[in-house]
Amino acid sequence: MRKTIALVLCAAVSVSMLAGCGGDSKESASDLPAAKTEAKEGEPAWKDDTDPITLDWYVNYSWYGSWWDEGEFSQYMEQKTGVKINFIVPSGSESEKMNTMIAGNTLPDVITLEAADPLVKQMVDAGLLYSLNDLADKYDPYFYEVTSEQTMNWFAQADGKTYGYPNASISPEQYDELTKINIYQTFNVKNDYYEAIGSPDMSTPENFLNALQAAEDMYGDQIEGFIPIAFHDFSDTGNYSLDRYLMDYLGIPKAIDGKLYDRREDENYQTWLKTFRKANEMGLIASNVFTDSRQQVEEEIAQGRVFSLLYQNCDFVAEQQMLWDQDPNSAYIAIQGPNSGNDPALEGPSIGGWTVTCITKNCKDPERAIEFMTYWISKEGTQDAMFGEVGKSCELDADGTPHLTQEYQDLFNNDYDAYNRLTGQDPLWMLGDPVSANNWGSDPQEYLAQMYKWGVDYVVSGSEYSNLDPESGSDESEIKQDIDLLWGTTLPKLITASSDEEFDTILADFFEQRDSLGWEKLLSYQQTKYEENLKKLGIE
Repeated sequence: MRKTIALVLCAAVSVSMLAGCGGDSKESASDLPAAKTEAKEGEPAWKDDTDPITLDWYVNYSWYGSWWDEGEFSQYMEQKTGVKINFIVPSGSESEKMNTMIAGNTLPDVITLEAADPLVKQMVDAGLLYSLNDLADKYDPYFYEVTSEQTMNWFAQADGKTYGYPNASISPEQYDELTKINIYQTFNVKNDYYEAIGSPDMSTPENFLNALQAAEDMYGDQIEGFIPIAFHDFSDTGNYSLDRYLMDYLGIPKAIDGKLYDRREDENYQTWLKTFRKANEMGLIASNVFTDSRQQVEEEIAQGRVFSLLYQNCDFVAEQQMLWDQDPNSAYIAIQGPNSGNDPALEGPSIGGWTVTCITKNCKDPERAIEFMTYWISKEGTQDAMFGEVGKSCELDADGTPHLTQEYQDLFNNDYDAYNRLTGQDPLWMLGDPVSANNWGSDPQEYLAQMYKWGVDYVVSGSEYSNLDPESGSDESEIKQDIDLLWGTTLPKLITASSDEEFDTILADFFEQRDSLGWEKLLSYQQTKYEENLKKLGIE
């Protein structure tokens, strides 16, 4: 423990010292070494230099494993570009490893870490990272052809420059390009049970309660431990099903006229919480629902004990497949559940992504590094990483759309682990064109397809609402934590209230306590962040 604390403190001091003496060290394009090749307009620069080079690439996850040296797809990428990747991962604590490298100024050529990691900004302030804008301007303007302007703006630092490019980031301007989206946020019913009670409408409070009662009447005595409706597990801060999921199904806005909206104050949301209160009063919510873990819920699904699920469908894939294999009609389907008269607003992929990849000032050849990033982010690089070599593992449709050959597709379907070991495809997620990767992805298995596709027409981008939470340790962060914990104790009380009048009293008490904890200060902080997001995205 003393060693870890000492390393962290040392790193913090080192970053501070580096920032103090390195504030003027952020190069512009004109300060960089001369380009070895002259970039051709409209052409990626990597094609003009494919000499062998090895880039040391640190991935800040101890669980990460790469088959670069043996995977067919990564070997094909190396053969094409000349770039070999020596992936480095921490053997223990990720934060300790990063802090040690920063303190000793031993960062490797390229690093990939969590997009929201505070170390990104610290390294930028310390002058330890190259601006991708400067590298692209100097060596490879084609970089701007394969990246999203909104994404570049989103990840820009205070100086307006971007020092890391994300994976899995889809900006609002890219939504029109998406041809495939899988929606995991659905209201699901067990199809045979649902048909047995007449496939009723469940979109209004009255119809919803009637359907749960009908299922209970038909199966409550037949199936021991029958559960008319199940949710995600209750936690210290609430319940995902009865918080965001329910709000999204009801199409409750997150902002109105440019001002963030407290969705808990929405009348339609409160009406549906009262509906679940009434369901509990009627004995339609099993008592174990309030204590079940995710594993227990999934066991109950597999046992055929659950009629309906306000639940993320990708969290019970194995159970869904098992039910489907027994009888497709016994599996779950997605239907229109709780509704307020508005279309659901189901949040799709966000601009925030997952990780960012940065080129450090220690990079032995920043020109080749930015060229390789451009290649991997492009459609060509994405195709190579996903499908490998055309004519071997990859085939092209008449319109140029790539897909695996039948041999490789069969291996993918029947032995995913063997497929990954052969191709090395699975670990290649840190870059790529997210729109192409999404559109070229495999269609879901038949037993998942209906649920995954049900909500496609209701998908919205929620990018402007990303990163609204305050930084850890701030006053606003403590306020949010206190309010979240307060809601975590309030929600079960609302659902188990004996009457609507008691429900109203409990909820009013929550709002009063919430306000006394500093709600307005937190809301003001989040409103400022929201307006900054709108500006970054160019949304008026």
